[in-house]
Amino acid sequence: MDAEQIRIRDDLRGQLDGDVHCDDLFVQMYASDASIFEIPPLGVALPRHRDDVAAIVRYAAERGIPLYPRGAGTGLAGDSLGRGIVVDFSKHMRRIVAVGDDYAVVQPGVVLAQLNERLARSGRIFGPDPAGIEVTTMGSVVALDASGSRWPVYGSTRSHVRDLEVVLADGQIARLARHVPDANADRRDQPGEALAAGVADILTRHEHAIAERRVRSLVDRSGYHLHNLRGSAAPGEGPIDLAALLVGSEGTLALTTEIAVATAPIPAHTGSMVLFFTSLSAAAQAAAELSMHMLRACDLMDRRHLSLAREMDPRYEFLIPAEAEAVLLIECGGDSDDEVRQHLRELEHLLVDQRRLASSSHLALDPYDSQMLWQLARRYVPTLYRLRGSSRPVPFVEDIAVPPAALPNFLQRALETLRKHQVTASIFGHAAHGQLHIRPFIDLTDPEDVAKLRELAEELYGFTWEVGGTISGEHAEGYSRTPYAAGQHGPLMAAFREMKELFDPRGILNPGKKIPAEGVPAEAPLRRVNYPLLERIEVDDSPPATATPRSALSVIQLQLDWRPDEMTYAARMCNGCGACRTQSEGSRMCPTFRPAPREEASPRAKANLARGILTGSLPAGIVLDDALKEVCDLCVHCHMCRLECPANVDVPKMMAEAKGAYVATNGLRLHDWFVTNIDVLCGYASRFPNLANWAIRSRVARWVIERTLGIAQGRKLPRFQRGPFLESATQERYAKPNRVPGDKVLLFVDTFANFCDQQLVKALVAVLEHNNVSIYIPDRQYEAGMPMISQGALGPARLLAERNVALLSEAVRQGYTIVSTEPSAILALTHEYAHLLGDDSDVRLVAENAMEATQYLWRLHQKGRLRLDFQPLPMSVGYHTPCHVKALEVGAPSVNLLGLIPQLDVRLIEKGCSGAAGLFGFQKQNYRTSLRIGLPLINELRSGGYRIGVTECSTCRVQMEQGAPMATLHPVKVVALAYGLMPELEKLIDSPAQELVVR
Repeated sequence: MDAEQIRIRDDLRGQLDGDVHCDDLFVQMYASDASIFEIPPLGVALPRHRDDVAAIVRYAAERGIPLYPRGAGTGLAGDSLGRGIVVDFSKHMRRIVAVGDDYAVVQPGVVLAQLNERLARSGRIFGPDPAGIEVTTMGSVVALDASGSRWPVYGSTRSHVRDLEVVLADGQIARLARHVPDANADRRDQPGEALAAGVADILTRHEHAIAERRVRSLVDRSGYHLHNLRGSAAPGEGPIDLAALLVGSEGTLALTTEIAVATAPIPAHTGSMVLFFTSLSAAAQAAAELSMHMLRACDLMDRRHLSLAREMDPRYEFLIPAEAEAVLLIECGGDSDDEVRQHLRELEHLLVDQRRLASSSHLALDPYDSQMLWQLARRYVPTLYRLRGSSRPVPFVEDIAVPPAALPNFLQRALETLRKHQVTASIFGHAAHGQLHIRPFIDLTDPEDVAKLRELAEELYGFTWEVGGTISGEHAEGYSRTPYAAGQHGPLMAAFREMKELFDPRGILNPGKKIPAEGVPAEAPLRRVNYPLLERIEVDDSPPATATPRSALSVIQLQLDWRPDEMTYAARMCNGCGACRTQSEGSRMCPTFRPAPREEASPRAKANLARGILTGSLPAGIVLDDALKEVCDLCVHCHMCRLECPANVDVPKMMAEAKGAYVATNGLRLHDWFVTNIDVLCGYASRFPNLANWAIRSRVARWVIERTLGIAQGRKLPRFQRGPFLESATQERYAKPNRVPGDKVLLFVDTFANFCDQQLVKALVAVLEHNNVSIYIPDRQYEAGMPMISQGALGPARLLAERNVALLSEAVRQGYTIVSTEPSAILALTHEYAHLLGDDSDVRLVAENAMEATQYLWRLHQKGRLRLDFQPLPMSVGYHTPCHVKALEVGAPSVNLLGLIPQLDVRLIEKGCSGAAGLFGFQKQNYRTSLRIGLPLINELRSGGYRIGVTECSTCRVQMEQGAPMATLHPVKVVALAYGLMPELEKLIDSPAQELVVR
């Protein structure tokens, strides 16, 4: 931090109930959004309420510091970036204040999807649906006048806003709606009337320019909205709608602190249809024709996204013909399903049979099918980042809108321009109302490519204006389009400047957006994507004799198996779309972000920090700082972000690398040392189980354990058994491999089963033998080491991996399949060991032949070799899928396997992460967060009428039994019970689990 940042931090912390950060880490996290720009702010303020916002504005006004309001930070034009104070509303100001019969009142940090979930309880919805609905905040919806695919039925946000509570540029709080102009009104006492008078004067003096420069496109949010501010009143008469003026103003006129919006009823009957075209021009012609019909939505997608969709999801592979060059996805509504079906059939007949524009179609009248189709549209842009190469789909000219009738001709000219400049582009759009999102593939490291971007903008915008279109249809103008605004508005720019002067005379509110501002460069700096030298090293696993000074670390030393360019490419793949900020129940994404939405907890923030270090925006030595380690520790290595990120950014690997750099220099902190050495500590406990189990139940002992080892005193713990399973008589019977033909399994016994749940191993042995599978349990195996990897102890983890791979690969060559009951162990063998040891033939051999137990049994059934002599189990069970089972990407083998048992009602509980997250939830500092993460799952177990819970993960089981008064079993135990192999399990089912006791 420089002196100015220190002053800002110290000054504001004394005035706010909220948070203020000006350190390097926060500055880097907020230096970019989903645009191509990067501008480090001076600091970040996170207000708790409107008085905080007012204090921030007064402070900034007194000192002339620019303010940049921000929601989820998913803007495509850099609209929340700038060298000043970023005001982040998404952390604290996210309360739904009130919901009425036809309205809702919300704070600006409320996520639109969460508002709609609340409204759905009363059969209502907020109509406009921007693509990022699951992360977009209502403040951004208002600031950008958001619309989305369903503009034909709902219009844009402006038509739904009733009034706004705002903080004006002098710090005054005002509620703005429709106000009668009063030139004599005191701005302090009657701000609405005084501002309305100033607006009325501007409208009168620029009346001719306002009428002359109005576009012919159906949507336009460029500049300030100056027409129809008086509604249907005669010119110069009637109240001024100041709320309508502020909608779409990008926070340049005031900061919004509360929003009242109108809601609409949820449509009772809707249906969708996708039309396939062999050319993009045919799709554009069809869209122009469809614009004259009553549709709820009509989206256009080109072949690049279709190809990606077919590769990503087998459902799309079967649905989308390989020869399709474009599709139109349409939605219709009606008073009945029959009416919707008839309407869609008529459109299908028109475009496929009569006009022969579309080659074929697919109707989706079922809600699931419709959701699948619209998921294709919503994931469109971020998915493009999966394409390999240095050129990326760049948002810069992505917000053009033209009259629908002009769409075919405009699109043809746009394609010709792209070909002339030898630029490839992806095209998506809300075609029924002429909105096009054109994303050219540009290499931002190449100055010639960057120059092409400006040339493309000038030519495409020229075509747009010729047909009466706009350069900004639904996204921000920000830094992308503000330099071109004068070309569209001409003399109207003078009115915009006067409006800005009226509301913000000091020019502190988001300067440089909408209209150029002094001191703000016309062209914002692009994201840094050039990387200094990195090194790949062999790490000395011994503790450091002395700590390396931060200033002495000038080169990043990589410990995992990837080349420097691969790591930099992984960091660059994050385009800032913010999908990882979702809190939707339909996705897992980041469990630590969900209970307390904050930017530092999001995977995007971690990718931004990694990119900042790699590009030199942050000093390399920052990897040794405790502050960065705290952010990295918010990654619990669940892999959900890697799987669900549209661009597949491997944040867990980057975070393991960052933690590894810290640990290699600073060593492990005490509580982290406990986590990485859990196997050793459990070994000692199993030698003295009576003492260990007494300590688990003793309040005094748990107090001591909490303060020494960091295990939360309130966390229920499993009981220890005498001696590890790998030294038991049972294991000794299977300690030698054999050469008998048939199915052969090597049981990999990880920590929990080895020390706390030997019954689970015995159940698996019994099930395998019941199915004539030979078993080998070598006593020389080691734990998988996932806790070490997640904590950054990469040296010891590498040593474990080497030993295990040597043993397991030899067994695989003898015909054995590696099977474990612990998903994290299998994930380590199949995924993490390749990062630790590299592209080695033995590592690949182990990875290709390792399976979780239920996956192995289900595959045995698919081969026709699983016995089906199950006894009926008349009960319902609630099954939770652990994150690491999802990370294995093997589907739901446990659900399939248990489905074979007669009368067993298996209900899949989709309530997100359990919150245990390995040993994360056992640590004192994470205990409450862990319970908050797992609360939806626990509530479902409590109220769902289940007899037992079922899950594969041992720590998920601990969490489930912590909160629900029922036993939770591994699916293998349920299978053993159904086979009649372990009747003693019935006692465990009948006794609610007050303690995690396994005999």
